[in-house]
Amino acid sequence: MLYNLGIFLYGFILKVVSNFHPKAKKWVEGRKDFWNQLPSTRHKNVVWFHCASLGEYDQGLPIMEAWKKNFPNDYILVTFFSPSGYENIKHKSIGDYTCYIPLDTKQNARKFIAHFKPQKVFFIKYEIWINHLKAAKNSGAELYSISASFRKNQRFFKWYGAKFRNALSLFNHLFVQYENSKVLLKDIGITNVTVSGDTRYDRVHQRASKNKENPTIATWSKDETVFVIGSSWSADEEMIIPLINKGDISEKVIIAPHEVNNSHIEQIEQQLKVSYQKYTDLQKGIVLDSKTKVLLLDCIGVLADAYRYGNIAYVGGGFGTGLHNILEPASFGLPVIFGPIHEKFPEAKEFIEAGIGASCKDRSDFFHAYSTFQQKSNIQDDVISFIDEKKGATDIVMSHLTY
Repeated sequence: MLYNLGIFLYGFILKVVSNFHPKAKKWVEGRKDFWNQLPSTRHKNVVWFHCASLGEYDQGLPIMEAWKKNFPNDYILVTFFSPSGYENIKHKSIGDYTCYIPLDTKQNARKFIAHFKPQKVFFIKYEIWINHLKAAKNSGAELYSISASFRKNQRFFKWYGAKFRNALSLFNHLFVQYENSKVLLKDIGITNVTVSGDTRYDRVHQRASKNKENPTIATWSKDETVFVIGSSWSADEEMIIPLINKGDISEKVIIAPHEVNNSHIEQIEQQLKVSYQKYTDLQKGIVLDSKTKVLLLDCIGVLADAYRYGNIAYVGGGFGTGLHNILEPASFGLPVIFGPIHEKFPEAKEFIEAGIGASCKDRSDFFHAYSTFQQKSNIQDDVISFIDEKKGATDIVMSHLTY
C-alpha cells in the first residue's frame, strides 16, 4: 500500500515539476498517448530488457546482442525509465521496439504485460519495479537480473525492506557482479544466484576492438599524448582547468562535459585561458588548428571513441553526482583518475587496488595522481591486462539461459 501510494505521489510530483524542469518534462511527455503507440506483437515471442538509463543499456547490450544472435526470431522489447537513456538510444536501439516503461502502478503493469506477454524478462543492474515484476511473474514469464550489484546499506537488507526482498524472490535467477553480493543475498534466503561479473567489460572491450577512428581528433592529436577529461561536472572542471591554464598539464587536453547545454559550455569557455576549439565548430567548417591546446567536445556521442587518443583519463561525477563510466577509458589502456565519492561503484576500488586508478579529493591529490601515472612506462599494458581478465560475463549469463 505504501509503495503504491509512493508511486502515485512520484508521478504526480513529476507532472508538477515538469512545468519548469526539462528532464521531468521529457519524462512526462514521453509517456503521453503511450498505450495507443504500442505495436502489435501477436504471435511473436517477446523478450523484454529493461534499463534505467544509458549506462544500463550499455551494460545490457552484450546480452541483447548475444540473445539476438542465438534466437534471431525473438522480438526484442527495450524499455527505459530515464529520458537520458531513451532519448539517446531510441533511434539506434537494438530492440524491435523501444519505449519508456510506464509508471509502476498495478494497473499500468498489468496492462503493459497483457499487451506484450513477454516470455523472458531481464532487468539490468539496480532496477526493481515491483508491480511490473509481479505482473510478469503472474503471466508466466521467466525473470532475470543482469549484472546486479548489492550493498549492505540498501533497502533490501533493512528491517523495513520486506517488500523489496520479496521482489527479489520473484527472479528465476540473479547474475551478480561480485561475490559479496551473493553472500548478502544468501543472508536473506536468496540462493538462485551466480557470480557472473560485469557485462560492461565485454561491452567496452567490444567497442575498443572495433578500432573506430575519429578523423578530426586523429588529425589534431597526431602522435602527441592527450589527457582526456570525460563526463565532467563543474566541480571537476574547477579543480583541473587552472592546472591546464598554468601549463602544469603539458599535454593536449580533451574536455567532454556531461552536460553540453549552452550555459555549461560557456562556463567552461570562461575558465579557459589557453587556446581551445569547440568540436561542433569544426564540424561546421572552421579550420582545425593543430596547435590548439584544448578540444572541447560540446556534443554527445563522441567521448567513448575519443578515449582512443588519450594516455590518461579523468572521469567526472565523483564529487557527488555519481561516478561515470571508468571502464570506457580503461578499455583503451588509459589509467583513470576520479573524485572521492565512489563507494557505490566497486570497480573504482578494484582500479585503485590494481594500480590503474586513483581517487582525488582536491587539486593537489589530482596532480599527484596525474604525475604518478605519467611516470609509469608500462601502465597501458597493465590497464589492458586488467580489462582482459574481467571479460566473459556475457558467456556466463548466456550459458544459463535456454528455452
